[in-house]
Amino acid sequence: MAYKYYILICAGTACEASKSITIFDELVAEAEKQGVASDVQIVKTGCFGFCEKGPIIKVLPDDSFYVDVKPEDAKEIIAEHILKGREVKRLLYVDEGHEKSANAIEDIQFYQKQVRVALRNCGFINPESIDEYVARGGYGGLEKVLFEWTQEQLIEEMKISGLRGRGGAGFPTWLKWDLTRKAQGDVKYIICNADEGDPGAFMDRSTIEGDPHSIIEGMITAGKAVGANSGYVYIRAEYPLAIERLKIAMGQAVEYGLLGKDILGSGFDFTIEIRLGAGAFVCGEETALIKSVEGNRGMPVPKPPFPANKGLWGKPTVINNVETFANIPVITSKGGAWLAKMGTEKSKGTKVFALTGKIKSSGLVEVPMGTTLREIVFEIGGGIKGGKKFKGVQTGGPSGGILTEKSLDLKIDFETLTENGSMMGSGGMIVMDEDDCVVDVARFYMEFCVEESCGKCSPCRIGTTQTLKLLEKITEGNGDEADLVKLEEIGHAMTKASLCMLGGTAANPVLSTIKNFREEYLEHIHEKKCRAGKCKKLLHFMIDPVKCIGCGMCAKACPANCITPEDAAKYPDKKKPPYCIDQSACIKCGECMKACPKKVGAISQG
Repeated sequence: MAYKYYILICAGTACEASKSITIFDELVAEAEKQGVASDVQIVKTGCFGFCEKGPIIKVLPDDSFYVDVKPEDAKEIIAEHILKGREVKRLLYVDEGHEKSANAIEDIQFYQKQVRVALRNCGFINPESIDEYVARGGYGGLEKVLFEWTQEQLIEEMKISGLRGRGGAGFPTWLKWDLTRKAQGDVKYIICNADEGDPGAFMDRSTIEGDPHSIIEGMITAGKAVGANSGYVYIRAEYPLAIERLKIAMGQAVEYGLLGKDILGSGFDFTIEIRLGAGAFVCGEETALIKSVEGNRGMPVPKPPFPANKGLWGKPTVINNVETFANIPVITSKGGAWLAKMGTEKSKGTKVFALTGKIKSSGLVEVPMGTTLREIVFEIGGGIKGGKKFKGVQTGGPSGGILTEKSLDLKIDFETLTENGSMMGSGGMIVMDEDDCVVDVARFYMEFCVEESCGKCSPCRIGTTQTLKLLEKITEGNGDEADLVKLEEIGHAMTKASLCMLGGTAANPVLSTIKNFREEYLEHIHEKKCRAGKCKKLLHFMIDPVKCIGCGMCAKACPANCITPEDAAKYPDKKKPPYCIDQSACIKCGECMKACPKKVGAISQG
């Protein structure tokens, strides 16, 4: 049935939390009520990427891009746009500094430097419809894989593409597949690592929510390449929407003969099962993940042997993450050379980043390898919120380092980030401004690593704990310069001796901040000062007795009851005596400063 209009509404986790499903229901109800239900198809899609402006609605064929939509806007959208053909101007996105609204996605600055490969279908199709996936070329490459290419030809195409694992390590995908193909074993396995646990990361979850069939097709392709007939998706139980859509997609693939026995009459069998993870960060490491899939405690084991030779239940196993698998159908349908045209010499294709933090336009970003940090932060991301000064950007989550303004023109690829003290990781990118304390940030990430360490090896178990204690000592104003030497020594030891990459990279935020922001550490140590005001033990709130008018608003707001009036006899010229803070009882909450009338401004932070 042909429709006059198509309304696409983001139904990813973030937009669902902002009532996008309610908006969907209201749109459907209003279309029926206003008599235009036969003229419009309303579709729930995956993430558009521009999370800062969600919920988002796109109306086709007009390419109208509505942002910050609320349930009460549904009536106007149907009445004006669908019934009368007039855009709802107030809902159209307008780039900052521009007066004219941007209708099409390609006119919006956030999208202009992006190239969507892994995210090609997110925001364009109903993720719960296999027909819409097929209509955009889905499963087209699988036909060649099943009926035209040999295993060697398929792996050669992967080699031509230059695709490297997007889970963080950047190991060549073709080589991992080829090693598994050549490994001895009557049974082999494919595992999709969807255990996304970095703080601020949501790339893989959003990809599954928006395009689950691409993961299924990628896994079937990998199975054919290496001779595996079984696959597992290891995904966190706290991602219910992604799990639900993956299950729906798997059911549809079975129904269409694309999953299960004798796929499309090719004689090739492939099945997929879902294994739920309990949220352990260490299970992102491939050997710990394997143990968890087997039903054991998720703890890494020494390598070699590598999973390609001895993986799940001792059998040869390929493990790739969600983004890697999402790239596979594009390579098989368009050819490896198509992907290889993008990127740098050693890092081909695109990379998806979760751009968050003190950034104007946060969201899911996919850019060609070689794009600079400056382009991502200041062009795609629109720069720093509130006119604040850029301080740094954390790439690679708890395993990455913090890069400074000096690194903004670095071209992002696997080698460049590693050479500069950070790493690609799975794709988390957190932007920081002048109000962030790098010492406190390093402490936060180390606290995370202490909690997530499995405790199996002493370099990680002891190293993370001792590092955290030293960082806490510094943030509380009790550190000395010798602590910086200890932090570096422990960090280097962890990097060299830890059993897995959780411990091997846990020191990166500490080592990179000591290198790039040493003066801030020294301020904490010598001046007992936190310039960003984040380290509470170093804060001091003071009341200027000259400015204080004795209104008592600060005392009323103080939860610790540590603010009292001075002796009136000391201030005979004042109608009311000024107030003072008992520093020994102050809990450094800052409520007094917020309560002091702005026109008075008697309380300062030091």
